[in-house]
Amino acid sequence: MTEGRRERKKAATRRALSDAARRLFLERGFDKVTVAEIAETADTAVSTLFVHFPAGKEALILGDGAERERALTAAVQERGAKSVLDALRDFLATRGPFEADPDPETRRIAELVATTPALRAYARAMWTNNEESLAEVIAAETGRDADDLSLRLLARYVLEIPDLAGTAPNAPAALDVAFEHLKRGWPDL
Repeated sequence: MTEGRRERKKAATRRALSDAARRLFLERGFDKVTVAEIAETADTAVSTLFVHFPAGKEALILGDGAERERALTAAVQERGAKSVLDALRDFLATRGPFEADPDPETRRIAELVATTPALRAYARAMWTNNEESLAEVIAAETGRDADDLSLRLLARYVLEIPDLAGTAPNAPAALDVAFEHLKRGWPDL
């Protein structure tokens, strides 16, 4: 199905706002940029910014979490012959600070998130907000009860990895260490 004109305009406005925010944040730092400046740079009104990004400035660079939840659950559901833990490790390896060879802008954004308290807290919340859906998809894929405390614990631990290991000097290596420990606790997943 093709997008209508209205949907294309909405998407273009969202993209313009995100691009403007990213450019300004990388130039001056997150805390030194106002929503009014972002809206002006994107040639929109501040009210338009909040229509598209009701969560505020943080969402302009990190999104609202919906894409993250879809991608996270898809990583488990579409893992093929991989174990659940290997699929989750491989998924995280493609995100932010864990990316093996990020382009310079991606690297700068990951550094900005890691060094800006408001962005780091928002990013952590975007991950941990997926605890229930991750536990449910792991349960469904492994034939376990969704209320199994063990699965909820696993989901929480996995979702804390970006915040804990993502700021390590060698984040990809820290990711591997985290999953080595998880595999000891959940060898059958």
